Amino acid sequence: MSKPEIETFPSPEALAAAVAGRLVVRLAAVQAAGRTPAVGLTGGTIAEKIHEAVVAATEGHEDVDWSNVDFWWGDDRYVPADDDGRNAKQAREVMLDRLDADERRVHEMPASDGPHDSLEDAAEAYGDEVRRLGSGQFDVLMLGVGPDGHVASLFPGHPQLDIDDTIAVPVTDSPKPPPERITLTFGALNRSSEVWFVVSGEGKADAVAKALADGTDLHDIPAVGVTGQDSTVWFVDEAAASRL
Repeated sequence: MSKPEIETFPSPEALAAAVAGRLVVRLAAVQAAGRTPAVGLTGGTIAEKIHEAVVAATEGHEDVDWSNVDFWWGDDRYVPADDDGRNAKQAREVMLDRLDADERRVHEMPASDGPHDSLEDAAEAYGDEVRRLGSGQFDVLMLGVGPDGHVASLFPGHPQLDIDDTIAVPVTDSPKPPPERITLTFGALNRSSEVWFVVSGEGKADAVAKALADGTDLHDIPAVGVTGQDSTVWFVDEAAASRL
């Protein structure tokens, strides 16, 4: 397993611009090789900045055919589809709709007002969709990290950390609201060529330091449970890197 790369930036905006530029280059390379790239998106404030930066980076350029990119999510809140807390809604409004992404390649996690009878059924359905329509791995998987070290909706001490024979699982007791979510498991997240952790803010500094320390248990800091098959990169601003 290769050692994680750490890239530090003076501000969240500089971080976002760097991630956006690298994403465009990576997706263009995959398409040039004749494949449809698969990207795992995350949510949160830094994700919104990255999505805005991707749009800015593509203005006047045609390096990537955005209609030929598969978009997935590592997790999402099990709330109505029009809820502002949905990672998918944010990504659509800020980036996907503006890039003319192909609706058939935008793979949202189910919402609570969708066709499924329960959260458990919704999680199983997303796992089935990944299995049926996924390419086998993410070319790039972006993950935020919480102050407690969680990634996607895999929280410290929760039973979902030890499930690796299922693609997606329900979460009913998230320590941050809303309590009901769907998340990919470690087994699914680790089927990624490149994993990019995107972290900003001093409130995340302790989690970043613990995640990058030797010997940290994933049950304490779940972020240590995800690594890229080819590379793992931590994109952090100076505040988030302040305890390294």
